[in-house]
Amino acid sequence: MAMKRLCFTCDLKNNPELIEKYKEYHHRSNTWPEITKSIREAGVLQMEIFLAGNRLFMIMDTKDDFSLERKELMDAENSIVQRWESLMGKYQQTPEFTRNGEKWVLMEKIYDLEELGVLK
Repeated sequence: MAMKRLCFTCDLKNNPELIEKYKEYHHRSNTWPEITKSIREAGVLQMEIFLAGNRLFMIMDTKDDFSLERKELMDAENSIVQRWESLMGKYQQTPEFTRNGEKWVLMEKIYDLEELGVLK
């Protein structure tokens, strides 16, 4: 199956108590099943989120035909996803380098070891 990888960054409010609460919401026993379902239905095959300080880094492996625009439309029509996004917005902040006020920012890939062919 063909797939593509997308990476995003987002900042949390720099408050240790809020960061811990955000982490709790993302523990597998606390994540709303409707959120997981909506992610899968949009074509996301695998998702991981990492934390350093108050900066988040998300890796998404998606079906090759995955579309961010289609995912955003699906999310806009899903009241449970909207409730989740509103709740998570209490912990997130817009990174200072964004222009559009977005919280999760698509990152530009600038290096790929495999593309160098060094290990082949």
